[in-house]
Amino acid sequence: MLAAACWAGGTVASKQAVAEIPPLTLLAIQLAGSVALLLVVARVRGERLAAGGDGRKLARLGLLNPGLAYALSLVGLAEISASVAVLLWAMEPILILALAALVLKEHVTPPVMVASIAAVGGLSLVVAEPAAGGSALGILLTVAGVAVCAVYTVAARRWLPGASDSTLGVVAGQQVHALALAIVVVAIAGVAGGTVLPATLSPVGLAAALGSGLLYYAFAYLFYLSALRTTRASLAASSFYLIPVMGVALASLAGERLEPLQWVGGAIVVGAVALITAFGIRASDVGATSQPPSAAASAQMATTPSDASRS
Repeated sequence: MLAAACWAGGTVASKQAVAEIPPLTLLAIQLAGSVALLLVVARVRGERLAAGGDGRKLARLGLLNPGLAYALSLVGLAEISASVAVLLWAMEPILILALAALVLKEHVTPPVMVASIAAVGGLSLVVAEPAAGGSALGILLTVAGVAVCAVYTVAARRWLPGASDSTLGVVAGQQVHALALAIVVVAIAGVAGGTVLPATLSPVGLAAALGSGLLYYAFAYLFYLSALRTTRASLAASSFYLIPVMGVALASLAGERLEPLQWVGGAIVVGAVALITAFGIRASDVGATSQPPSAAASAQMATTPSDASRS
């Protein structure tokens, strides 16, 4: 939930920054600030970037997310409102739910499926509202970024439990890869004649760029990957449904407003995430208590005298 709050706040701040800074350049600035902070913290703590084995695979995932995913979403954000952006990102748990079932073989219970469908219904009420504000291209690019992020989550969940690298090292390694990709993309855009330098940059725009980078990347990914080490991908991703609620609340402070029908859709999303969380945790508890004892535990039980025999 802390990661969701950071992503929601980062989206609203990015909307302020993208008004002054070209989207791809903004991505590079955001990642540069995040990487600088992560490397300083890693140096102070004496930790290294993710290296061999699963750690190397995890680091390369940064090319997908935040690299490609946020390049797509930031370009899309220039065409849609922050409110619509955070609500489109709430589609990510649905995609993760399906991929986790197919790839990770995570069991999805019928109540969770029904609640997820309800969340999508609530989401559609907001996006379909004409007053929401957003072009078809902006929505398409944002949805493409969401899909890339869903693939990232499933891959990260698959490799994280077996990685000996710290979460800080993994996040820093991923974002170094993402920053390298962003710099290459900005350079290509500049050579192709695209706009890469801001016409004017106010102190507020620069602060929004750096602040959104720290929220989006440094803090959000530290929270999220820490959770993914021990939590099922489908359950961890359910917190993403809270992004619209937090994002809409923050966007309202920036002057954006939603129509009544959109608020109804947001309320449906909140109810759906409550159900998904409740049933997801219950399923985890049942799965944990129903698991047979390991071979080592069985052997210990067989060789350890019971309380009755000792008495």
